[in-house]
Parts: sequence; structure tokens; C-alpha cells
Amino acid sequence: MKESTDNTLLTVRKLFTDYLQEKQLRKTPERFAILKEIYSIKGHFGIEMLYNRMKDNKYRVSRATLYNTIDLLLDCGLVIKHQFGHNCSQYEKSYKFRQHDHFVDLETEEVLEFCDPRLLEIQKAIEEQLGVEITQHSLIFYGRKKK
Repeated sequence: MKESTDNTLLTVRKLFTDYLQEKQLRKTPERFAILKEIYSIKGHFGIEMLYNRMKDNKYRVSRATLYNTIDLLLDCGLVIKHQFGHNCSQYEKSYKFRQHDHFVDLETEEVLEFCDPRLLEIQKAIEEQLGVEITQHSLIFYGRKKK
């Protein structure tokens, strides 16, 4: 498993390097440290959580650097942004992304992921009906866990 994680990190690092080079942006150690930290997180994260993890791991980065780097990672497709309510953005890594959808518990704000193959059937039907190609989608259910 470690080898797979190492290979993923090497791949996303190369993709990010190529992106920065194409856009003629600086390849700073901070940007790559942020990328590495993001790809070590399981699940969703917010900027504040990422900031605290970076600080705990002795990286000195400002929140502004985090926001700017997240914007770059969003633009090059290595991170996805979600809005689960309360004007609080959540992010997750997107390389080797497995399509999934979300349930948000309104009481605890816990985010649960699920995958239902019937949604792919619905997507195909919509593509045929409208004569379009769907390249991505987002589905979020809100509710409460049953007691």
C-alpha cells in the first residue's frame, strides 16, 4: 500500500510541476509540501484543518499560501471543492478519483460518502435524452441519521 501511495505522490507531483511550468508559476517548496500533505489526508478537509496539520508537521505556511495553492490545485484538477452548507468549503484530492456522492448529517455536519451504480444509469439516460456528455456531477443529500 505504501508503494501505491508513493507512486501516487510522485505522479501528482509531476502533474503539478508540469502545470506550474506551463503557467510559468514558481515551483516553491511550500506548494509541494501542501500537495504532499493533502495527498496524505483521507477524506475531506477544510483550509483550517489543513493549516493546523501543516503547523503540527512543522511546515511554516500562511493561510494565504494555502488558499492560493488550493486554487492552483483546483485549476489543474488535483483537488475538488465541495460546498456542504454553512458557507464552509471542503476539499478532497481528486487524482484517481472514484466517483461518489455525499450525505451530510444536519445535526453533526458529518459527511458520509456513498456510491450507487443506479446513478450511472441515470446519467447515461440523461446524456441520451439531452444529447450531451456529462463529465462530472455532484449529488448531496441532507438529513439526519436514524436513531
